[in-house]
Amino acid sequence: MKRSTVLFSLALTFASAGAANAATLDDIKARGSILCGVSGGLAGFAQPDDKGNWTGIDVDFCRALAAAVFNDPTKVKFLPLTAKDRFTALQSREVDLLSRNTTWTSSRDTQLGFNFAGVVYYDAQGFLVRKAAKVSSALELSNTTVCTQSGTTTQLNLADYFRSNNMKYEAVVFNTADEVIKAYESGRCDVFTTDVSQIYAERLKLSKPDDHMILPELISKEPLAPLVRHGDDQWFDIVKWTLFAMLNAEEYDVSQKTLEQRLKSERPDVKRLLGIEGNYGEQLGLTNDWVVRIVRHVGNYGEIFDRNVGEGSRLKIDRGLNKLWNKGGLQYAPPIR
Repeated sequence: MKRSTVLFSLALTFASAGAANAATLDDIKARGSILCGVSGGLAGFAQPDDKGNWTGIDVDFCRALAAAVFNDPTKVKFLPLTAKDRFTALQSREVDLLSRNTTWTSSRDTQLGFNFAGVVYYDAQGFLVRKAAKVSSALELSNTTVCTQSGTTTQLNLADYFRSNNMKYEAVVFNTADEVIKAYESGRCDVFTTDVSQIYAERLKLSKPDDHMILPELISKEPLAPLVRHGDDQWFDIVKWTLFAMLNAEEYDVSQKTLEQRLKSERPDVKRLLGIEGNYGEQLGLTNDWVVRIVRHVGNYGEIFDRNVGEGSRLKIDRGLNKLWNKGGLQYAPPIR
């Protein structure tokens, strides 16, 4: 099915749903858990172990929401979704949100009935090749076969890049990320393309990861963001302000290690963040200590980045654009006041 047809079909689904999307928070409280749509297994973002324990930055974001709502980060159920099925699952209310390495685009934001709640990870699309191919630039990839995943922005970016540079290629498309990396390793294609963060994760699955390299060119902007349905502003506010709270907590040096000390702070911005002054949590429909709950149980943004994809993880991805705005990055949160 063509991408335009899929978008139109989902848009019709949204139109028929009408205003029935309201009161998500009430449903969550009655159910006793948050239903979080995640990827099926992407190291650093959302991956279960052999006992079904999930880890990843997208997973931790949903746990932060559970901490804010229930004061218990375990009150969340993770539903693995393919790129092809993720939007239908959200629109049909199978999940309360997608926290699933999904790129924020205009069509997804305006045509499908979704709201993106802020950027969890600034990413970009890149290329993985075998070192033995002696390729040093993506501009040398003409007349190659390229493995990629269906139902993603990757396909369009790939076509745009090769067309813009007057190069020819053959796309080999699969439904899941596992299928893509297996096809690449088996030699069915010369190149593997997706978001660079995902390339780091998928490269770990190769029998000899060090035999493969990421080319220097970045060919797109991929702001990865959690998203919710249109029609429920309260839940939208809770999801986006949970992200903003985690960013502000890092900026104000409020972490799992420093929380008890910072609760004694005389700084007005810290007091507002932690619910010591004001009723900002109640304005969201939560308790005023909602940020304390998030930090105590899950951590601030820097902590979840480091342990899942940064220096404290196997991926060891540099913060880069995901540094705070005052450290040379793009991560910036509105103030709580």
